[in-house]
Amino acid sequence: MHETDNAFRAMTNGEWYFDSAVTIQKRDATRIALQKSGQILDNDARMATIQKLLGHTGSDFFIETGFEFSFGENITIGDHFYANRNVVICDEAPVTIGDYCKFGPGVSLLTPYHPIDPLERATKKEISSPITIGNHVWLGANVTILPGITLGNNVVVGAGSVVTKSYPDNVILVGNPARVLRKIPAK
Repeated sequence: MHETDNAFRAMTNGEWYFDSAVTIQKRDATRIALQKSGQILDNDARMATIQKLLGHTGSDFFIETGFEFSFGENITIGDHFYANRNVVICDEAPVTIGDYCKFGPGVSLLTPYHPIDPLERATKKEISSPITIGNHVWLGANVTILPGITLGNNVVVGAGSVVTKSYPDNVILVGNPARVLRKIPAK
């Protein structure tokens, strides 16, 4: 393995890394492919093009315009997925999305983060932590999910919420930082 390949491996494994020629080239190629896919007017052809960029997608996959991600290959999406406009997934670490999920406009899933110390941050050192979204999750408009978060099944996150910690099944979350508004009765 080339030294530059080690940066991509470290990035996806949640280790500290610096961008390499490989990570920069992969990110650039993904951005160009997404820009081209955005020009495809036929929805079926656009979905097929985007699905080829992703690690895995299930059946009944549809996204509106403005869908952005860093690499794509680190994203796994289950069946019956819908994303509204301008959804961003920074998939420097794995992102797993369950079945029957809906994302409102402006949702962001962010796996990378940087050192708190300003001198260390200036070195461009970075680390990532995976995000896992359960089944039957609805993220309202402009929800932000931070690195390392796991949301259980049947979770609803209210518009504008910032999710800073993991939550179990059957809850409604709201606010910045998000907190449990109430539990959803299991059926």
